[in-house]
Amino acid sequence: MPNVKYRLANIVLKMDSEKKILILGVNGFIGSSLAWKILKRTNWKVLGMDLGDSKILHCLQEKNFTFHRGNALEETGWIESAIKECDVVLPLIAIATPSLYVKDPLRVYRLDFESNVEVVKMCVKHSKRIVFPSTSEVYGLCPDAEFDEFESNLTLGPVAKERWIYSCIKQMLDRLIWAYGKHENLKFTLFRPFNFIGPKLDDINNPKEGSSRVLTQFAHNIINGKPVKLVDGGKQKRSFTFIDDGIECLLKIIENKNGCADGEIFNIGNPGMEFSIRELAEMLVELIGTYPKYAEAAKNAKIEVVSGDDYYGKGYQDVPRRVPSVKRAEKILGWKPTTDLRTALKLTLDYHLLGKDYELSQ
Repeated sequence: MPNVKYRLANIVLKMDSEKKILILGVNGFIGSSLAWKILKRTNWKVLGMDLGDSKILHCLQEKNFTFHRGNALEETGWIESAIKECDVVLPLIAIATPSLYVKDPLRVYRLDFESNVEVVKMCVKHSKRIVFPSTSEVYGLCPDAEFDEFESNLTLGPVAKERWIYSCIKQMLDRLIWAYGKHENLKFTLFRPFNFIGPKLDDINNPKEGSSRVLTQFAHNIINGKPVKLVDGGKQKRSFTFIDDGIECLLKIIENKNGCADGEIFNIGNPGMEFSIRELAEMLVELIGTYPKYAEAAKNAKIEVVSGDDYYGKGYQDVPRRVPSVKRAEKILGWKPTTDLRTALKLTLDYHLLGKDYELSQ
């Protein structure tokens, strides 16, 4: 395994321009990691909003961080006031779990679409730059070997397959923001995360079968003697991206040196980290077996194959593979991912199984 401390020590950025960043959904996986990196490595100020603060307790001690506990669906007045006083807005509040796309699509629509439309309109009204989280799912069933931000078609499944509501919502927001940028001079950047993984993705001790992300669910099941369930055999492939690599790209987007990210769309992913879901499960079993406390559980781990309909519901449809082209981010931002899957998984498992939070040492 690469020397993790050395790798992390060599990605420090120096950003001197002062900014005030609004992160809606700051207690989420991306929001909490982004806030911490901003606070430790820049002189920017962060204003964050979320329902809770479990993932940002270390941020609360920082002088450049202000937190507001609130519900984005109910506190639009506070959000508009915050947008007015900030330079860059990142609306990271969204439901991003496939089971809910099928089981509760209207809840997904209300939070992911309706609330974000209002944020976009506020940014237009107050002439604020928005850095918006699109998703790799907008590419849908695109057959391209690698997905290109400006050339690949966005191909979704039938209406009866309700899992596509999330992708459709994000695509519509992308198009809305693009139109505001072209016709009303909204400053924006769209970014598309590809299967970010790392500590704080979900609670490994309290996952919800079918609702938690795959890494968290698999690890929980392995250490607790539950079968690892591979939907349709786990032959689907994904390009996994370590959270730190993703945040490095986001920092460059927010910095926006010489306006390089204005009006751009960036895939943030790792095309060199394409693995099947079955390969992910097998690697997790192997790595968990290296922790003495959990070696026996890993040795006895069982893998079961289940159908997508049984696991998620009748409205589910899967994507066989999802690989980003990151040439645009490399050329414009000077960014490329560096972390291999084993390192990413080891850091994640150390956090959950040993209580080691590598972020706090940076």
